[in-house]
Amino acid sequence: MNILFFSSIFIILFFLFKKAYTNTKDIVINRVRINQNETREHDPVLNILHLSDMHLENISISPRQLYEKLKGESIDLIALTGDFLDRKRTIPKLIPYLEVLTELNAQHGVYAVFGNHDYVLRGKNFQKLKDTLEAYGCKVMQNENHAIYVQDRLVNIIGIDDFSTEHSNLKASYTGIKQGTNLVLTHDPNIVLHMEGYHFDYLLAGHFHGGQICYPKAYHLVKMGKLARMNIVKGLHMQDGKPFYISEGLGQTGVNIRIGSRPEITLHQLSISSAEQEVLPAI
Repeated sequence: MNILFFSSIFIILFFLFKKAYTNTKDIVINRVRINQNETREHDPVLNILHLSDMHLENISISPRQLYEKLKGESIDLIALTGDFLDRKRTIPKLIPYLEVLTELNAQHGVYAVFGNHDYVLRGKNFQKLKDTLEAYGCKVMQNENHAIYVQDRLVNIIGIDDFSTEHSNLKASYTGIKQGTNLVLTHDPNIVLHMEGYHFDYLLAGHFHGGQICYPKAYHLVKMGKLARMNIVKGLHMQDGKPFYISEGLGQTGVNIRIGSRPEITLHQLSISSAEQEVLPAI
């Protein structure tokens, strides 16, 4: 009787684990439209590809598969919001993914910020990660900003370094920006709770993997900040009337499984308003 019972439990656990592993290959493409109700018919749109939390030690999509999913999409800008890897030996694995992003020919280029796992690397290994990103055309942003123009409308790309590892500096990130649409790229979305006085029109982040393992909530994330304790771990949300999006990420950490979440590629259409905006200065 005991043998039968434990055999049944083993079989159930085996199939649950197999399903959880299969979920890591079930990559979802989500499409998000922002500010369309606040803009006029002929206002320009910025098409953004957002990839986060690739965790190349545990990623279930190959570079070529990624390209096949995206080759027919209209992409103006690519945003990479951190946690590429956390082992120096994985850095070469990043290169074919960066080559694929180059093939997508985003008009305004590729922008990258670092996450907490990237900062596991130290010294020359971290520098090698940064150099690799830059060698393949990524503009790496560590508390800085860069201006682009979308049909003569100014868009500030603001890259805020990782909040969870205390690398973020809001004042430096906003230094010198001019009035326009503010698109913020960062890894840990908890930063939105500390941005009073720092205007953004849209913010992209990752960090939580959508819980990765949810049963039914991601209780294991409670130590990862106030947003996680509020069960705000994925998707589109608002903070003080301003939209921000948390990606579920492409890769996994720890055990390479997902329960109640899926790897995510996100395509955002950000409408660029022609209306004058009040941009609060950095404090």
